[in-house]
Amino acid sequence: MRNGEDLEGFDGEASSASMISAASSPYQPTTEPVSQRRGLGGLRCDLDYLRGTLGRMKVAEVVLALTAFICIETIMECSPCEGLYFFEFVSCSALVVTGALLLLFSLNLHTRIPQINWNLTDLVNTGLSTFFFFIASVVLAALNHKTGAEIAAVVFGFLAMAVYAVNTFLAVRKWRVNRQQSSRQTSDYIRARTESREVVHRPEIQRLDA
Repeated sequence: MRNGEDLEGFDGEASSASMISAASSPYQPTTEPVSQRRGLGGLRCDLDYLRGTLGRMKVAEVVLALTAFICIETIMECSPCEGLYFFEFVSCSALVVTGALLLLFSLNLHTRIPQINWNLTDLVNTGLSTFFFFIASVVLAALNHKTGAEIAAVVFGFLAMAVYAVNTFLAVRKWRVNRQQSSRQTSDYIRARTESREVVHRPEIQRLDA
């Protein structure tokens, strides 16, 4: 029979062996927070964006496009109807695209797709929306029958065009700044790579510097 000291030693060796085997096992219990393991764990509302100039303008664009679309939908009779249909298409398209971009930016979902240049995408959307809202509002103003819904749609169409125009200006400025920063970082990286290669190919310079 083993005495008490032998049993204690055996238990100690067994516990040590179990700790070592547990440490070396690839199936370790994860300590990652539950919120990070979930697919939407990083989803949060970016209040700084919504409180900023671009966020407020996006909200205003969605509201104006929605209001213009509602006004044009309340018109029951038209002749000719081409201007009404075109305005309806422009306001609905602007509402859907701008609303989607607002959702992406406000929830930081655009950071999960870095392959897309979102600043350029926003610039294209605001520029096209400005142009088409101007054309649609002018056409509807020329072909309407002076009803309250048509006049309201024209007014909100021009207001939406003005907000989109300002947003286009800000988007162009932001896109230029980001482009300059990207080109500066690229040139700095190329210069650093060139200097490191020169040091490697000329070891005497490295000895003098040392």
